[in-house]
Parts: sequence; C-alpha cells; structure tokens
Amino acid sequence: MSTSEARRGRPPTFDRAAALAAATRLFWQNGYEATSIHDLTQAMGIRPGSLYAAFGDKKALFNEVIEAYGRSPAGEFVWAAMANEPTAHGAFRRILFDAAAMYTDPDTPAGNLLCSAATAEVDVAVYMRDLRNASVDTFEQRLATARDEGEIPASADPRQLAAYFTTVMHGMSQRARDGATVAELTDTADLAMAAWPATAA
Repeated sequence: MSTSEARRGRPPTFDRAAALAAATRLFWQNGYEATSIHDLTQAMGIRPGSLYAAFGDKKALFNEVIEAYGRSPAGEFVWAAMANEPTAHGAFRRILFDAAAMYTDPDTPAGNLLCSAATAEVDVAVYMRDLRNASVDTFEQRLATARDEGEIPASADPRQLAAYFTTVMHGMSQRARDGATVAELTDTADLAMAAWPATAA
C-alpha cells in the first residue's frame, strides 16, 4: 500500500463535525474569497495536510459547508415552511418572519450564508447563484399552485411574486449583516406581506 493510500485510509484524528462547523462560521462571516487556508486551519484546529486529506481543497470544503448548511435549521427553514404551512400566504409569512429571527440570531453570523459568502471566483459564484435562484423556482411553483387553487388572483404573476419575495429575503440578509435588529426585519416582513395579492371578496 502506498503512503498516499495509507493516509487516505487513516481515520482523522480530529472531530470532523466540529471542524466543519468552524469552517462554516468562517465562510459565513468572511465570505469565500476572504477566507484563506491559513484562516481555516486556525479556526478548525487542524494542519493544512489534515484539511486537504479530510476535505480536499478549499473549494471542496466550501461545497461540503454549503451542503451541511442546507441541512441545518438555518438552511432548511424555507423548505420547512413550504412543507408544513397549509396555505401559500402562511408559508411566505412564516418564511419572512423566520428569516428576521434567524438572520439576527446572536449564535450565528448575521444574514444568510448563501448571500454572505459571495465570491468573484467564477465557478464558485455560478454555483452560489444557482443555489439562490433555486429558491425563486421553488417560490414560483408554490405560488402557481396558489393561483390554480384560487388563493391568489388569476391575474397574479407567480414568477414576479417569487422574484419579489426572494429579493426581500436577500435584502433582509444584507440588512442583518449591516446591523439591523430583529424588530426592524420583522417590520420589513410585515410590509412585504402587505403586497400579497388579495382575491376578490
């Protein structure tokens, strides 16, 4: 067996979940571009060789961070609201109010990781853009169903509404990073829901 094979087969001597959580926090706080391998190894408490052996390069680690984030409460709250709220109105209201609370949670960096970790590196930027745009498609599907079921008027445009609510969420994320409080973001959520298209009485 070669040395490289032995290294790959040897179990890591550190807590992988804790190291991944530390990397997540760092990417979330600083963004992809500004986070160096040195920063990561310091925060994760491991040597560069251990990082590469366990996670691959910086890009591979970031991809794993994004996947783990998507399974966390901070990453799943949109899908939870979509799945559990019986009406589209209830789902979007819950999403915006949950965003106000989560984006200002003192236990995590401010905002949303998918918005905070912006980068100029083309392939990573495209990957992040596609993830963010996926929420527009999900919102559009839910709103199209709401229109078909008569919850919103037949004249309402699901794509326009989906883009609107996505823009509000992304703006709330940035405002949280700029120091907005949960009260301010809750007011924003209230104002956004006032734009919900009402059906005729």
